[in-house]
Amino acid sequence: MKREILISGTQRETRVAILEDDRLVELLVDRPELRRTVGNIYRGRVEAVLPGIQAAFVDIGTEKSAFLHASDLIEPEEDEIDEEENGRGRNGRGKLPNIQDAVERGETLLVQVTKEPIGTKGPRVTTQISLPGRYLVYMPHASKVGVSRKIENREERARLRQLVAGMLPKDSGGIIVRTVAEDTDGDDLKRELKSLLALWKKIKRKATFVRPPALVQREASLTSGIIRDLFSEKVDRLYVDSPELHEEIRR
Repeated sequence: MKREILISGTQRETRVAILEDDRLVELLVDRPELRRTVGNIYRGRVEAVLPGIQAAFVDIGTEKSAFLHASDLIEPEEDEIDEEENGRGRNGRGKLPNIQDAVERGETLLVQVTKEPIGTKGPRVTTQISLPGRYLVYMPHASKVGVSRKIENREERARLRQLVAGMLPKDSGGIIVRTVAEDTDGDDLKRELKSLLALWKKIKRKATFVRPPALVQREASLTSGIIRDLFSEKVDRLYVDSPELHEEIRR
């Protein structure tokens, strides 16, 4: 199957088209006035706790308060996560805690947006932070090493799991190994893990100094995210018509 990525950039918007066998399968648009929030990390303040729906509303500084469900407080099972979702928005299998026992009004929380606001609804958030890299997704509040289900070779899955588990400092969180990491050597994985650990340290430090509600970490731009998440040897061609975006892609 032939795969191509087309990126077009102007001052008004960036458009990304993904083609498979010359057929458009996805179109993404990013505009400055409608900048995406999914992946952003905020220091928020709990405005209300609603036991009846097992949820809380969190002020993160956006127009509408963010929705935090009790299921988004549970540690996910990494082995069941599809890496295309970057580890976001998936819930564990355990019994849900009572929301009123887990959070209280006025409490400050570090949350990450998993769904954009729609209509009258504000964004959905989770306390299960995930930091995606090209090869790995680092989850500071998890505890296991999972491998993308799209890597089907058992020996390769075992190799990657063992390799990453040996690099991860004790009690420092969990990792999902992404599909693009297949056949990758240890040096690339080690460099990225070191970078993700440093980023998490930076986020935690910044979160202690900002007054909620505040943006702590902004997700990568549309172009950078596409290159990080999708561009691999399985992509036959990438076209870009903007010198600025071309330089961003090269970096």
